[in-house]
Amino acid sequence: MSTQPLRVGVIGAGTVGREVVRAFLEGSTRLTPADGRPLVLAGVAEKFTERAIANGIPAELLTDDATALVARDDIDLIVETMGGDEPAHTLIRTALASGRSVATANKHVVAHY
Repeated sequence: MSTQPLRVGVIGAGTVGREVVRAFLEGSTRLTPADGRPLVLAGVAEKFTERAIANGIPAELLTDDATALVARDDIDLIVETMGGDEPAHTLIRTALASGRSVATANKHVVAHY
């Protein structure tokens, strides 16, 4: 069992993403992987950063540049919560091409690509 943390980047902090981030910030046990590897929220990309801060997301975690978040070497897993076609599709492809895992519930991208 690895004790190295799995560093997570979340793209989108709207209705769904805000709750994912909140679960990280509250230390929810629902986010404990089966292998026991600790999860660490490393960054959040949201184009409406002021709204995200007002919703309780720490400013030091935020960027308005999702492409930069996906490109960071210290991110192991991208959680895409923005939905829709673009730029979600391109961001998911970029993350996968760079060897990162991606978690998404984006039915549109999954169905079309």
